[in-house]
Amino acid sequence: MFFTGLLFFLSASVMVAQKEELRNEILKIIQSKKADVGISIAGIESHDTLSVNGRNHYPMQSVYKFHLALVVLHEVDQGRLSLDQKIKIDKSELVPNTWSPIREEFPEGTTLTIAELLKYSVSQSDNIACDILFSLVGGAKSVNDYFSKNHFKDISILATEAEMHKNWDVLFTNWTSPEETSNLLNAFYNRKLLSVKSNDFLWKIMADTTTGKKRIKGQLPEGTIVAHKTGTSGANEKGISSATNDIGIVTLPNGNHFSISVFVSNSSENMETNEKIIADLSETGLGLFYK
Repeated sequence: MFFTGLLFFLSASVMVAQKEELRNEILKIIQSKKADVGISIAGIESHDTLSVNGRNHYPMQSVYKFHLALVVLHEVDQGRLSLDQKIKIDKSELVPNTWSPIREEFPEGTTLTIAELLKYSVSQSDNIACDILFSLVGGAKSVNDYFSKNHFKDISILATEAEMHKNWDVLFTNWTSPEETSNLLNAFYNRKLLSVKSNDFLWKIMADTTTGKKRIKGQLPEGTIVAHKTGTSGANEKGISSATNDIGIVTLPNGNHFSISVFVSNSSENMETNEKIIADLSETGLGLFYK
């Protein structure tokens, strides 16, 4: 009994020391940068957590397409929408000056299923697909209400992509914290929000994400699977970018999983540096979960 307790104490002491070392490593990465950075890492199996600025609020940008997808799929689970449901997209809806692979592929308009719209919105971060999905679930307020009802407090979703494009300040109305994002990712992974079918569908389109290859995934071991969603803003007239983000769940080659949420805000650095911050921080997760 004594030796069991001693071993537990020693193991816990090693973990505390290791986490403190990693925290110092994170601080070293972010303190030299001209940016406000928040990070939360949480082990799925081990429940170990580590965060820096984890409760601060950061603008989400397209990260919130993950949140929107959860609400759309909840509506599918409730029978109010169907993944096979076809949505006609007129040429007039394919607005310019916004990121949209749909507009580039179908400049004269097209008809897509909700499943296809979700793939474009999440995997390719299509802004037009995003706003069509918002319209199907009752707008930003309905999405925001879903998270309030499910007891996620540090999530604010008040504006669509079109609304954010009209005013720089509006994009700051869509915010969350790194720790709340980890809570949401872990709830998603543990299938507490959606049916198995809907959960698996969202997992696949997140794993198929084509954006942000130099962010969470950038420096992880070969064979690592990352189901993630990026968010990116432009820069204002002062050269300040509001958001270079990436959130997701990492499946390491040894079978361990961890969620990670990194938000780089109010940055005077260039995009390459902002993405390298995320990649460096993601790599610190290996110290806790890849042994």
